[in-house]
Amino acid sequence: MTDNAPDYKDTVFLPKTDFPMKAGLANKEPAILERWQNIGLYEKLRAARAGREKFIFHDGPPYANGNIHIGHSLNKTLKDLVVRSQNLLGKDAPFVPGWDCHGLPIEWKIEEQYRKKKRNKDEVPASEFRAECREYADKWVNVQREEFKRLGVLAEWDKPYLTMDYDAEAAIVTELLKFAEAGQLYRGAKPVMWSPVEKTALAEAEVEYEDITSTQIDVAFEIVEAPNCPELVGAYAVIWTTTPWTIPVNQALAYGADVEYALVDLHEQIDDDCVVSGGDRYLIAYDLLDSFQNRLSANKEYTHPKLSVVKRYKGADLKETLAVHPMAVTLPDSDFYNKPRPFLDGSHFVTTEAGTGLVHMSPDHGEDDFELCKANGINPVFAVDADGVYREDWDWLPRGNERAGGVINKKFVSSTGPICEDLRAAGALLSASDDFQHSYPHSWRSKAKIIYRCTPQWFVPMDEPLTAPSQIQPIEDEEGETVLGHAEGIAATLRETALAEIDKTRFVPARGHRRLQSMLEGRPDWVLSRQRAWGVPIALYVDRKSGEYLNDPAVNERIIAAFKTGGADAWFNADHQEFLGNAYRLDDYEVITDILDVWFDSGCTHSFVLESGKWADHQTPADLYLEGSDQHRGWFQSSLLESCGTRGRAPYKAVLTHGMTLDKNGKKMSKSLGNTLDPQKIINVNGADILRLWAASVDFTEDHRIGDEILKGVTDSYRKLRNTFRYMLGGLNDFTESERVAVADMPELERYILHRLAAVDAKLKQHVNDFAFGPYMRELTAFAQDDLSAFFFDIRKDCLYCDAPDDPKRMAYRTVMDILFHALTRYIAPVLVFTSEEIWQSRFPDEKDSIHLKEWPEVDATWTDESLAGKWENIRTARINVTEAIEPLRREKTIRSSLEAEVTYPMADLPIDSAEFAELCIVADVKNGADITVIKTGHSKCGRCWRLLPDVAEDGALCGRCDEVLSA
Repeated sequence: MTDNAPDYKDTVFLPKTDFPMKAGLANKEPAILERWQNIGLYEKLRAARAGREKFIFHDGPPYANGNIHIGHSLNKTLKDLVVRSQNLLGKDAPFVPGWDCHGLPIEWKIEEQYRKKKRNKDEVPASEFRAECREYADKWVNVQREEFKRLGVLAEWDKPYLTMDYDAEAAIVTELLKFAEAGQLYRGAKPVMWSPVEKTALAEAEVEYEDITSTQIDVAFEIVEAPNCPELVGAYAVIWTTTPWTIPVNQALAYGADVEYALVDLHEQIDDDCVVSGGDRYLIAYDLLDSFQNRLSANKEYTHPKLSVVKRYKGADLKETLAVHPMAVTLPDSDFYNKPRPFLDGSHFVTTEAGTGLVHMSPDHGEDDFELCKANGINPVFAVDADGVYREDWDWLPRGNERAGGVINKKFVSSTGPICEDLRAAGALLSASDDFQHSYPHSWRSKAKIIYRCTPQWFVPMDEPLTAPSQIQPIEDEEGETVLGHAEGIAATLRETALAEIDKTRFVPARGHRRLQSMLEGRPDWVLSRQRAWGVPIALYVDRKSGEYLNDPAVNERIIAAFKTGGADAWFNADHQEFLGNAYRLDDYEVITDILDVWFDSGCTHSFVLESGKWADHQTPADLYLEGSDQHRGWFQSSLLESCGTRGRAPYKAVLTHGMTLDKNGKKMSKSLGNTLDPQKIINVNGADILRLWAASVDFTEDHRIGDEILKGVTDSYRKLRNTFRYMLGGLNDFTESERVAVADMPELERYILHRLAAVDAKLKQHVNDFAFGPYMRELTAFAQDDLSAFFFDIRKDCLYCDAPDDPKRMAYRTVMDILFHALTRYIAPVLVFTSEEIWQSRFPDEKDSIHLKEWPEVDATWTDESLAGKWENIRTARINVTEAIEPLRREKTIRSSLEAEVTYPMADLPIDSAEFAELCIVADVKNGADITVIKTGHSKCGRCWRLLPDVAEDGALCGRCDEVLSA
């Protein structure tokens, strides 16, 4: 090669594009968002899909409280992926976002502001407090709306639903009154989960469990009557509890009828030969004697306790046995404490897994306790006030007593606290230690421990017939067999209806069905009432004499009309006589001021979003609800119960759940641990598309992780995809329809790639229908990287750069690349919403157009060719074999690239000739041989295409192909 060798650089058709390799998403994305806003992209999409098959996704409302966190980002991105992909399929898939605006989280924030200003919330007028709550919620709706928009979520942001809107509050009270008019409401006193800090009942979804260390005590109750085993009189029944504060409210003891109990003597073991009797006898489950003795050993009262069995009993023998409360001795004037405590058969919950096999019963503070005591005529006494302190007139440690305290106060209930001190003084405390570790419910808002507290509340019954016998509509299965309700007059209950409906519901993942089913099977009646201020009131009047609520449709109509114009404040500021009209006197009725549980609010959203007509493109039931797995006990369940109770059916056809987002080490994110990631910071550094790609790539059906290293991996995957599109944009520069080649006239390699595209297309479409976005992105990424970049594009880049523009092979390649561009840009559009727009506008600039208005690419069924695919899979395997054989020489720097390799290969195994195989392997030459071998070629290098070929006379000269192109 001479120094005067010609420079062929300008004769090579290199890709040309302005699409940059560096994304710069954080800077570009806001401008793209602004453009979408200016062209009305959401409205354009709705108009384009009008009249098509509908797909109705109903957005579960986040709380309007604080900036969005990483969990919100995953949740809203998944929702956006669902809706965008359904729109891509050509369906009419609207997205109306919503917010939950009532309830404790917002009240708590306002109260925090009051505490900082040293204001007492109870001294603030209710109307002022509610107005501040509304203002606070409105502020955060606007903040979160902008944060969700920045994430790239395409929705009807200018017309969201808010549970605090007047029409929404009117719809919520309408739904409540439907239950009331159907007789599906009752007021009753039952133990409910109660927060002494927030002074309100809590729903299960407002509770989280944390591991704590509690005080455990063993308490002796003296037996005073035992008609079936009189020798027990004078002995002590022993109970064990980890809630010492419930002992002051004890009213009975429970036994298991089939449990074996033992009457034991307690001795002090001085040494091997000397035993001193303690004089007392105790009744305990025989299987739990060892654990009881171990607890005694840890007690200072006994150095070496030893138990000896006197007699054994079956639990059934304890029927009609009576004991006295241990405080009866020290409170002789108390009627409550001197009333005998009956032994009750609690076989359905008494076990020998822990404790003593005898369970102390406090109907005020336990569900089992309440039901068993109620069945035996024992009623709650409401000893504990809303703040967790025994009421002022209580006989033991009442409010105002210098030793009184809150029942969740650790010192108050400790082994040295007032309760244990008094039990010890009464001679009833057998053991007490502050070392019992277990999981315990806490308020997810205040993080404080909760209690079960019996209070008057409003309930929807789970096990009462939903309709009158004359209105029964039997529920049938797919074969037409009646499964619930029948002509004899037995209607389906709410529990039965809900269970039947979820059997018709699709769950993704499928295990969600069993989780919701188990919760429905075991849940108690639905507690609707909350003793708070910011929410929709339980708009009922209760007759002061009968205790029944007023059920008058005319009154209800006036209430609903007032809510439509004035919202919930219409109730709190009302002239209630005006609502009641002339038929009733206000003095005869109690006006209920409790508010509804916020889960009832959100459970009603289907009524005012899907059915109201305010969003005309919606219909009911929804095709999909999507939320975190914690919503099996929250929104999924409350929506199901509300709809089943008022409509007899579920509000959704399918339910999709995602797991929790954990930190890089798999730990739950917490501000206190300092392991949270701010989505806004991630977006400001990496761009929203990186966060979206992460959300689409993880297995969201399980708990999943995020961290800096994970995001680096996502960014690397993004970069590879971006470069694939950059190559296509450059390769398609100046492509016109006149260049398009019919598929039948294409080389086999191009037809094979179209076959692969058809196969990938079918899988991607199935993944969309399965809501399987992780597999969707893996399939798409693998196709782009393995089939295209590392194989097809790698092989054909020589053809693209060096063949003549009118060469049939080059034209076929560019035709297929155009097909791939249109398909892949659409495929990535639901995920990489900003990048796909940038790609599309780079090739087809149009200020009024968008990739997000396009539909799923059309794939010709004739592209599928299994015979051709089998042939080319074998060729690809052979190519891999050659690449692996070349690699050692590359590592040893014997050759610098595959272009310098001369390969021997058993060509008899391949359905192509040596020259074509050499082109596919991007090597200098391939010769037939028994084995695979590689040497450095002696061929000269073409000065234009840089291939080392037999027909190049010397380095720098032209190969035959290049000479022909330049001579044309």
